[in-house]
Amino acid sequence: MRSGEPLFTWRNIWFSAGVGTVAGLAVLSLIAGFLVLPYATTDARSASVWDAICSAAGVPRATAPPTSAVAPSFKTSTVVMNATMPGPVDARSVGRGATLAMQCAICHASGRQSQPDTPNLEGQPAAAVYKQLRDFKSGARVNAVMSPFAVNLSEQDMVDIAAYYSYLPRQPGLHPAMVAEPAIVRRGAAMRNIPTCASCHGGGDFKLGAPWLEGQSAVYIKAQLQAFASNTRHNDITEQMRNIARRMTAQEIDEVAAYYASRP
Repeated sequence: MRSGEPLFTWRNIWFSAGVGTVAGLAVLSLIAGFLVLPYATTDARSASVWDAICSAAGVPRATAPPTSAVAPSFKTSTVVMNATMPGPVDARSVGRGATLAMQCAICHASGRQSQPDTPNLEGQPAAAVYKQLRDFKSGARVNAVMSPFAVNLSEQDMVDIAAYYSYLPRQPGLHPAMVAEPAIVRRGAAMRNIPTCASCHGGGDFKLGAPWLEGQSAVYIKAQLQAFASNTRHNDITEQMRNIARRMTAQEIDEVAAYYASRP
């Protein structure tokens, strides 16, 4: 380079070489990033160079075949909850439900001290009773006693039974001794994405289709939480209860069951 000659000029061999080297590296990087690497991935399905470029740039490829959803190996609830479910509750429906519920009395009658593994249905929201009957009928929830019974129920039968039990006053709990409210019930566990129980099951608010838990048998509540946690019960909508139960500890499940069983 001669003294006084401009530095940034193509006649400067060093400048030309430097620019050429940088440009060459940029081109190689583009080729590697937009062509070589997209084709090298194991799940690449690019049909053309343009598809590979779009994939590398994060643009969805129209030619990529859609991924089919994996269906669960078990039935899930098909009940769609809404504000009008299960229908108007009138005297005729309650009367028909009372007749049908005579078949239920052996397990769900009042004062069932000998049946701690069955739920107390008196005063339950009609939508909650109706949903469970629908799930037993469809196979989304399975029980050796309830499944054969529910499969023969008509739509009107389920509406009437739900109307009858929702009409009855709630019964006192099986365990009168009060238990202190555990933290998981009062506050939930935000770090584990567990909401308060009262946000769905009363005390704070009610979620449509959710049962009240006060006075239920501790044996029954514990069994259901364990079933949700192990995925042997899977009729909860949007998998909400399964997500909650599997994040609870065994001690928390025991505490929740004991607390709700002690409630009046």
